[in-house]
Amino acid sequence: MKKQLIFILLFTLTLSSFAQNDTTKTKVEFKPSGKLWGYAFGDFLYKGYTNKFGMTNTQYGSTAKDFTSFEFRRIYLGYDYDISEHFAAQLLLAYEGAQFTTDGSRSVYIKGANLRWKNIFHNSDLVIGAMPTPSYSTTSEPVWGYRSLEKTIMDMRKIGASADVGISLQGKLNNKGDFGYNLMISNGTGAKPETDKFKKFYGDAYAKFMDQKIMLDLGADNEWSQASPYQKSKTTYKAFLAYITPQITIGIEAFQQVQKNNTIFTEAAPSTVKDTVNALASGVSVFVRGPISKKLGYVLRYDYYNPDTKFNKNDVYPASYSGVYTESFVLAGLDYNPVKNVHFMPNVWYDMYNNRYTAVNNLSTKSNDLAFRLTVYYIFR
Repeated sequence: MKKQLIFILLFTLTLSSFAQNDTTKTKVEFKPSGKLWGYAFGDFLYKGYTNKFGMTNTQYGSTAKDFTSFEFRRIYLGYDYDISEHFAAQLLLAYEGAQFTTDGSRSVYIKGANLRWKNIFHNSDLVIGAMPTPSYSTTSEPVWGYRSLEKTIMDMRKIGASADVGISLQGKLNNKGDFGYNLMISNGTGAKPETDKFKKFYGDAYAKFMDQKIMLDLGADNEWSQASPYQKSKTTYKAFLAYITPQITIGIEAFQQVQKNNTIFTEAAPSTVKDTVNALASGVSVFVRGPISKKLGYVLRYDYYNPDTKFNKNDVYPASYSGVYTESFVLAGLDYNPVKNVHFMPNVWYDMYNNRYTAVNNLSTKSNDLAFRLTVYYIFR
């Protein structure tokens, strides 16, 4: 009997020892840690043709014909730091190709500086600070995958900012991430400080189907910019649909932005009635990308942009009105990837303007900007 009791006692102690060892192995003490990361891209550019309308609203609109240059378009330097199991911080410094000091040297600004409260409740994070907005930075831009060649259509046409300062609730509706959402309140001023009492409100929801090969994203945002003597605001609606596989990725992105009381117009003669009027900007972008071989890929994209679908050629608009020209944009390129995180991309960049106001501005019906580039993109992390 004693032997049996001793055996049972030893067996129990052994199991207890194994259980303690297993607990020790599975429960690892958290240690704060961080990582430095970044990337850069730029081009050798040759400007083949410059538009005759004096349009400067795109990156190469004001660049003269036959102009050549070596230039960075973006440099990122970021640091991600895990403070604890539930808190993480991020800092991102950026040069975006348009920031200069008084002597013309390149300068950087703070694009990201945020604190993330992870799993504030199940599968949801609360983020406070400067962060990407739900407009396109977290949805269509990663699927497009070629920010190094061009911005998404909403970014390119300045329909919304890629980053802003505010507070955001981001979550997944299942552990796999097939469904999710992003709700955000921000200043609406991007990287610049707030200048008024109004705030910008975002709502975004996405769904992924067929083992995440198909992605559907729907979103909207609203911001007032003036309350009196009359209300001015911008309300944006967007939709994005993509088919994503290693062999081919196809995407279509569309938006519509209601710009309430955006401009003043005068009715056609002999009337002299002036009034504020809503503008309705809209655009659609279609792209396809995929591999040709192990180290070579291709990318094609077409955009159509209408800055004001309510434009009336019989009305008289002020000089500040920017809705005269519709635009068709084409991008075609190759992506040579000799090693991981290094890309050489010869590409053609083309933007055509269609003039809807020929009777007033006495210009031709069409003009364009054309650029040939060798883009270099590299990532370090």
